[in-house]
Amino acid sequence: MAAAPTAPPPSPSKSSLRDDLTCAICCDLFREPVMLSCMHHFCKACISRYWRGTTGPVTCPQCRKEFRSKQFQTNYLVAAMVEKVRSSTSDTYIRNLEKRLSESLENHNSRKEDLLCSIRKDKDKMDIIKRVGADLQERVKGEFRALHQILQEEETCLLDQLRREQEEELEKVQHHLQAAESAMRELENNIKLLQQSNNSLTEFPQLSPCVEVNIAPDFNISAFSSKYFAPLQYVTWRKMFNSLKPGPASLTFDADTAHPSIHVSRDKTVAVECDVMTQPTSNSKRFLQCVNILAAQSFQSGRHYWEVEVGSSPKWDLGVASETVDRHARIKLSPENGYWTLRLRNGEQYWAGTQPWSRLQVASSPQRIGVYLDCDERKVAFYDADDMSLLCLFSKGPRGKVFPFFSPCITEGRQKPHPMKLLHYPSVVLSG
Repeated sequence: MAAAPTAPPPSPSKSSLRDDLTCAICCDLFREPVMLSCMHHFCKACISRYWRGTTGPVTCPQCRKEFRSKQFQTNYLVAAMVEKVRSSTSDTYIRNLEKRLSESLENHNSRKEDLLCSIRKDKDKMDIIKRVGADLQERVKGEFRALHQILQEEETCLLDQLRREQEEELEKVQHHLQAAESAMRELENNIKLLQQSNNSLTEFPQLSPCVEVNIAPDFNISAFSSKYFAPLQYVTWRKMFNSLKPGPASLTFDADTAHPSIHVSRDKTVAVECDVMTQPTSNSKRFLQCVNILAAQSFQSGRHYWEVEVGSSPKWDLGVASETVDRHARIKLSPENGYWTLRLRNGEQYWAGTQPWSRLQVASSPQRIGVYLDCDERKVAFYDADDMSLLCLFSKGPRGKVFPFFSPCITEGRQKPHPMKLLHYPSVVLSG
């Protein structure tokens, strides 16, 4: 049968106190300690036995001082100290201390694992930020290679902005990483103290307070990347010619797709909803249930940009639609149904055409909307064409053949119908 584990040796301070509280007669901790007039202490039973049978004067077992009578007094303070020392060296105390140490060590190890996980995530985010930043830099450089040498200054300016934003994102995560690593060091110090105390079960160690680490900051790749997926050559060109309102693609409406209540101008650049429905020839291309219309042009690859004048119309939808959308049924406009759209309601409420709709915060009401389609990257973005500020971005755009999509919507009450106009400017090609 294995020998029972022995208790760890008491600390020097504990040993000294125990010696002071040990009876010189029985060599054990005092039991009912009493004090003689010479200030020496003994167990009440021990001194009583020592003096038993003695007649006349008695002596102190330690200093041999002589006393005329058998007199002593109970020392309650020493009795309390003895009980405290006795309880601190009992099996129950040792077991409780072992339990506390074990639980504290387990808790610290658990927090260590959580911090290790957080540190790994922070480092992964930093790798993503660096990789995305590097990809964006290459994209920016590729856009500017096609421009004349005079635009070098604009390219440098934009790259500096990108680097600053990348550094800001890295700094956010770096701060969190440093806090997590600092907390990790404190935990490891506490764990070391706990492990050392586990070898000397006399008292609970003094631990440093556990540092709380805030939730790691999120890295929004879409928000970080959105402005660099814009038609950068066109944005720069607009900065050079800010007095002009150009658009690179000269679209026309496809009258064969128009809902019967939509009237299309002779040059096919204006579409407006009318009270009187026409009786056009029926064909599979036409929208029958919703007041929609498509452009005659379609896109399947490359990058494309066009602008639509919406004026002060209080209600409209525009964007892109897959070639395969159902044009004869009433379908909700959403990417799941083949539509990537921006919409306006009540003259001031802008929404991304998701399911359900996503409310957008737009500083001012744009009169012209720019639509940017990157078929290869599968991105659809919408801009205020006056200042090229981003209104909405779909990062998971369409696959396959798509058409520019428009809906002037149904005019409510006695409101005057507002036309949608496709803006034509001298051709500007976006290099693909």
